[in-house]
Amino acid sequence: MSNDRDTTTGEEKPITPRDRNISFERETNFAVPYSRENINRCRCPQCPVQADSKCVKDKLDNLKKEMDILPADEVPEPDDVPGAYCSTGRAVCKDLNPGRQCICNTCDVWKEYLLENGKPSQYFCQNGPAT
Repeated sequence: MSNDRDTTTGEEKPITPRDRNISFERETNFAVPYSRENINRCRCPQCPVQADSKCVKDKLDNLKKEMDILPADEVPEPDDVPGAYCSTGRAVCKDLNPGRQCICNTCDVWKEYLLENGKPSQYFCQNGPAT
């Protein structure tokens, strides 16, 4: 084996998992891991569906504080995160307006995990997690 190969896998370069924070994610059976990286990239907090939700605003304020104090290898409880619905499922907040335009297709998480091919493909906050 050449010196350029990873001795544990025989690969020329070490294999990078799709989710670079794979060790920090919570166990799910869904297409999108519930990880700190995906929470940070999530577009749900900017979604018009959530724009007028007092529940979402309160959760978002609390989330910012919690993320500052949580150790880097931990993620908040899914019910405390106003987003990442493609991973966690329907929103806990009941004052969302699904009559407004969904922006899932503008999200890097949606693009990376090819969620246009999943079910549901949008409105995860109402329709549940991507599978």
